[in-house]
Amino acid sequence: MKKFPLLLLSTLIVSSFSGAAMAEKKMLLKTPIYYNSVLPSLGSTIKYVSDNIQTLSGNTLKMKIYEPNKLVNPKEILHAVSTGKVQAGYATAGNWGGKIPAARLFSAVPFGPEAPEYLAWFYHGNGNKLHQELYDDNNLNVKVQVCGVLAPETSGWFKDEINSPQDLDGLKMRFFGLGALVMEKLGVSTVGLPGGEIFPAIEKGVIDATEFSMPVVDQRIGLKKLLKYNYFPGWHQQATIMELIINKDTWKKMSERQQSVIEHLCKSATLEAIALGEAIQAPVMKQNIEDGVINKYWSPEMLSTFKTKWDEVVVEQSAEDPAFKKIHDDLAKFRKNYDLWESNAFLPRPKPSL
Repeated sequence: MKKFPLLLLSTLIVSSFSGAAMAEKKMLLKTPIYYNSVLPSLGSTIKYVSDNIQTLSGNTLKMKIYEPNKLVNPKEILHAVSTGKVQAGYATAGNWGGKIPAARLFSAVPFGPEAPEYLAWFYHGNGNKLHQELYDDNNLNVKVQVCGVLAPETSGWFKDEINSPQDLDGLKMRFFGLGALVMEKLGVSTVGLPGGEIFPAIEKGVIDATEFSMPVVDQRIGLKKLLKYNYFPGWHQQATIMELIINKDTWKKMSERQQSVIEHLCKSATLEAIALGEAIQAPVMKQNIEDGVINKYWSPEMLSTFKTKWDEVVVEQSAEDPAFKKIHDDLAKFRKNYDLWESNAFLPRPKPSL
């Protein structure tokens, strides 16, 4: 990955060589990751962190990345960090949705905020506070922080064209996070699969369709070899937050300067992730078209259907889970206030060209 200028960290670099740095305890952060580090933005962002943390900390911090299943089963990363089996982990909060349903709101929200608005809520609203509070309330011994944000995903890959909600009914589909609850309301049988298991599942007929990530990541796992129709926009994940979780005991052993290095490096990594993600999608989309992929944009009727079902999910989840209600209500309030700015500040977008 190209090194994004770390201007935010210039003062930290200078202080790295101070007497205080010499006195700090050296620490190794063993960090299992949920997504392979070769996947652009989705997995590569944590590599950016590990590549820079040693220099910026004055050689007092080092991060060793473990690819999925090399040290810890990806699904067990949160537990492994909380119990101290490892010092840190990298994933997205939606990965823990089976055990902590409300965590999915810190990952991606259907018809939710795009990256700038989402980050505004995390950093200058109550997002970061509520994120940490949720993990504390679930007795997780972790310090969590935003450490990456992804560009919008595609909405899904299908064998056949989807023209109505009825065309979705009965499909078996890999789907992530809160969007899966929407699809289930439309008769889709959803399953969560890691990226490496999606291609064989389609090939063997275990699933009929899938969504996974951005075009550049979907290309890496070969979806266009099996599925012809790729739908946009990714209504379910307009932005996806990645998180770095650190064992709290490990975090408390760090000096304030070391903690600051990690916090600022994660902010820099978040900028790198979205800049990279936005830069590299169009060439892949063009290549897909040349290779016979048919890119489709959902009709207004289909988008309205997805939105209606999402609204139903919000009501149901809020009734079942007080934490979900608290977090969603806070985000909704932030978005309502933000709308005055958003609806007036930006130029209208061009019509979809698909």
